[in-house]
Amino acid sequence: MEGDKAANGAGAGGVVLLNCFVSPFGNRVKIALARKGVAYEEKPENLAAKSPLLLSSNPVHAKIPVLLVDGKPVCESLVILEFIDDAFAGAGEPLLPADPHARARARFWASYVDAKLPDCARRVWQSPKGAAAAAEGREGMVAALRALEAELGGRRYFGGDALGLVDVALVPFAPWFATYERLAGFSVAAECPALAAWAARCVRENECVAASLPEAESVYQFVCGMRKHLGLD
Repeated sequence: MEGDKAANGAGAGGVVLLNCFVSPFGNRVKIALARKGVAYEEKPENLAAKSPLLLSSNPVHAKIPVLLVDGKPVCESLVILEFIDDAFAGAGEPLLPADPHARARARFWASYVDAKLPDCARRVWQSPKGAAAAAEGREGMVAALRALEAELGGRRYFGGDALGLVDVALVPFAPWFATYERLAGFSVAAECPALAAWAARCVRENECVAASLPEAESVYQFVCGMRKHLGLD
């Protein structure tokens, strides 16, 4: 895999990703880099003790992911995805379509993912089981996933027949679905069967996705550890 990624000439010393293995935001970047065939070095971050490199690279938010290209930082995952599409335009498949209207639509729905899912997710996994906040998070998440399922419609991917920006923005949340389900008592497949099938298709048909996402059980164990640390379990 690394050999394939190195084929476009981007050396691992020039591209560095600061990430945490369960982060859906950082794992978006991994998918995009893999899809473009860009070689990179991934540096794991301990979010309880952030590195000086992370703090100096993203002094405004001090958050992952950060992509360093020749030492220059790019922050915020959706911004990074578009940067990758532009900076490595001659490599791999584009994330955004050529048509301006289709590009705007993709940006809208990628932004919708970030406007809705992270807050709902936090309410679910950072609240005691049975708490009102967890129930609110579940309801908000189901509503957001249903809206995304409606936008997907009968297409294989959000942009049509190939993986695109919205797919890359959303699919890293799929390994978290089992955690949300176990904590909040619902089923993504029951509520949004077409979206669940889409998530499975993304992994099955795209090596860049399959190789970039953690196992669902690893996410759940990570969250259990965080909940114990927060005194929720």
